[in-house]
Amino acid sequence: MAGLLVLKGQFEGQVFEFADNEIMIGRDEDCAITLQDDPNVSRHHTRIFRNDEGLWCLADLDSANGTILNEVAVSTAPLQHNDVIGIGETTFAFQETAEVDAEATPDAIEERVESSPKIMTTDEDLKLVKQMRQSMDAIRKEVGKVIIGQQDVLNEILMCIIAGGHALLIGLPGLAKTLTVNTIARVLDMKFKRIQFTPDLMPSDITGTEVLETDKTTQQKEFRFMQGPIFCNMLLADEINRTPPKTQAALLEAMQEKQVSVGKEVYTLDKPFFVLATQNPIEQEGTYPLPEAQLDRFMFNIFVDYPQLDEEIEVITRTTMASDAEPQVVIDKQAVIHLQQVVRKIPVSRHVISYAVKLVRATRPGDEFAPEFTKKYVSTGAGPRAGQFLILAAKARAVLEGRIHVSCNDVRQAAFPVLRHRILTNFSADSEGINSIDIVKRLIDEIKEPGEESYA
Repeated sequence: MAGLLVLKGQFEGQVFEFADNEIMIGRDEDCAITLQDDPNVSRHHTRIFRNDEGLWCLADLDSANGTILNEVAVSTAPLQHNDVIGIGETTFAFQETAEVDAEATPDAIEERVESSPKIMTTDEDLKLVKQMRQSMDAIRKEVGKVIIGQQDVLNEILMCIIAGGHALLIGLPGLAKTLTVNTIARVLDMKFKRIQFTPDLMPSDITGTEVLETDKTTQQKEFRFMQGPIFCNMLLADEINRTPPKTQAALLEAMQEKQVSVGKEVYTLDKPFFVLATQNPIEQEGTYPLPEAQLDRFMFNIFVDYPQLDEEIEVITRTTMASDAEPQVVIDKQAVIHLQQVVRKIPVSRHVISYAVKLVRATRPGDEFAPEFTKKYVSTGAGPRAGQFLILAAKARAVLEGRIHVSCNDVRQAAFPVLRHRILTNFSADSEGINSIDIVKRLIDEIKEPGEESYA
């Protein structure tokens, strides 16, 4: 009979034998193993069960702090003898039998744990992640001093920032897009610049240019580079589709390489660097729509909708009277850089990656995973970069909620901003009024999470 040996925590040294083929671990009294004294454990935290093939498996129950298997956060995974399970402050060793032998001691399994991938490299990383839940509340409060509502927009912008991506902001004029970005930059202590894109804007107006100057001491003439507005932490490219492709392309190197090439010189941009480009979804006359290759460079496509009734009343009330509301800095840009590094360190289980890949492949009409409605309504699906961005965005969402556990639900929440601009519909879809958002909704309903067989 299988069981769990407690290596560390409240019941250290004790063995819990499995009386049934399914046990629950959590703080509630109805759990087989109750960890009431641990605030990091959810009411129903983890389920351990025997599947139809007789194999023992572990499943996290959407807990607040995740379930750690061999120091990797997992949602579902099969168990092997001497696997190390971390739940809150308690560490267990899974045993195929109820007997405790020398192989189950902490020293004997240390080599196994050390050889496995680590979820965090430093205690400082873990501390920063745990603080993000409180930091997010503070960020919402400070941004709320200026911006009413638009919580989804705020969350998606922050996800994109700490994932190290860039975003398109789509919305009608007058919905406070510019003010939202400016306010977020102030709360995150970032240097903010805004460029109003026009048909006569030149690439040098963005990147900067070299000017000829005379040295006052030597009277020698020399060229000196004058930085353009792109040298900042957060750049708002307002109405990017108003400028010709040559100028739009000036952003590509900066977005991808975080550098600017002028003449023979290469200038590195300050970290963090985030581009947020706005577009008017209605007025398209005299515009230059971004080509698909440039659209794909943007991690998120964020849609800004009209405010709710009570929010609009509050907006008009607040903006038509004197106000001295001033948002304060919550975290500085060094903390943002640290968070971007932490997001990259968080591992994701094969279960979650498999789900993200199947979701992306289901957008391609010629793929084996594509459902019938994709083949009928989609002309071009998302590329591999969409899968990369789905996983990075899922990690970022977990970090913003103070979690080190990435679930398939995080992937689903990121699917709309990641996929909506990467799915091109065909004439059949257009004639029936079906857009990319409708396709993503149907894909989320159609594509199910992989089961235990994905670990085979």
